[in-house]
Amino acid sequence: MKKKLLSLLMVAAMSASMVACGSGDAGSSSDSAASTGVSITILNSKTEIQTQFEEMAEEYEESTGVHVEVYNADTDTTVASQVATKYASNDPYTITMVDAKDIYSLADDYAYDLSNEDWASHTTLGITVGDKLAGFPFCVEARGILYNADAIKNITGKDFDPASVKTLDDFTKLLDELVAGGMEAPVGILSEYWSLGAHWFPMVYEEQADPDAFVNGLLAGTEDLAGNEKYNELMDTFETLVKYNYAKGSASNADREETSMMLAEGQIAFMFGGNWDWSVINQYDYTENLGMMPVPQNTTDGTNEKLVGGGSKYIFVDSSEATSDDQRQAALDFLNWLVSDAEGNAFLTEKCALVPAFDNIDASALDPLSLSVKSYADNDKLVPNYNYLPDDHMTVVGQEIMQKYLDEAIDRAEVAKEVTDYFKTATPIAH
Repeated sequence: MKKKLLSLLMVAAMSASMVACGSGDAGSSSDSAASTGVSITILNSKTEIQTQFEEMAEEYEESTGVHVEVYNADTDTTVASQVATKYASNDPYTITMVDAKDIYSLADDYAYDLSNEDWASHTTLGITVGDKLAGFPFCVEARGILYNADAIKNITGKDFDPASVKTLDDFTKLLDELVAGGMEAPVGILSEYWSLGAHWFPMVYEEQADPDAFVNGLLAGTEDLAGNEKYNELMDTFETLVKYNYAKGSASNADREETSMMLAEGQIAFMFGGNWDWSVINQYDYTENLGMMPVPQNTTDGTNEKLVGGGSKYIFVDSSEATSDDQRQAALDFLNWLVSDAEGNAFLTEKCALVPAFDNIDASALDPLSLSVKSYADNDKLVPNYNYLPDDHMTVVGQEIMQKYLDEAIDRAEVAKEVTDYFKTATPIAH
């Protein structure tokens, strides 16, 4: 175990994890937990819902007697390093929220087997490692182009149909129409490294015919990224977004809050992002008709009719001796509460605006972006996430490469060269 922990600490030093998710019976041992004063800890790496998590923890304690301490992941370091530090001090979180790839690296040594839990029969998105169901899917998320249909109609005079702009040519025509109608810059691009490195660029891999083979080819140095058709299709679209970006010229300094506000209120019409952005957008005076559509591309592979996404953010329960049996049972009860209790459901769908990964949860109260995601998911129109990128991909590609590209400091050929050079020394994720 010490050897494994040392390995985890070494990996964590260079790894990154995205920071770019009642009235019923909360579980069979809730009464027992209340009577013994059990306390559990949660690491929340979905930082935009920290306030909701903290409020929920207070309400949950009032209802069950179980004290829940929620820790917000530190955005100045990696989630993996925070988890490693806690294990090194023999004080792990009872419940840890991580990205899918972290489940694969941590499950053997630290994750409790969830196979026998009631919720397991209500989802197909849990992560199994070996014979162990190790990852609880916290939510479903997807990426695409967010749009403000009201802002578009105010200029064009017509109801906006996302299906009318599947191709980049059609999208560019609409952007020009918006500019001519008085919307000087119709697009916003989030400049954060996690948005660029964990959300945008991975589509280059995810939309390949065989993502795993393509990434392995990059790792082996046998893929020609600069000449890859999908790479160039997506870069054509990205450069179009940059051209119409309201922050063009200082794009890497654009503020997420301001960009989200501009979309919400109709000052811009489009923004690349995901349904998680609703937690920011809903803080403003948003117009009625918002939604999400696939990234427009001049392509024939069908990806311009799909969002990219799936299970996002996974929870594992600590299996080590540092967690008592009572604490572990309280953690299992909490997960079942999320799935089987009306108040737990409301926490996910209403308070956090998350698309549930479970078929028994009513999703009718979802926000407009999440309803878009649910619609695409229900119609089998999601390109699956690729969960096996090297740990430092988000920071290196997002911060050191794509932010420069966003600011037009390097061109497309230089992006391909720098990404190719990165993969020459990148550490693959075993799977």
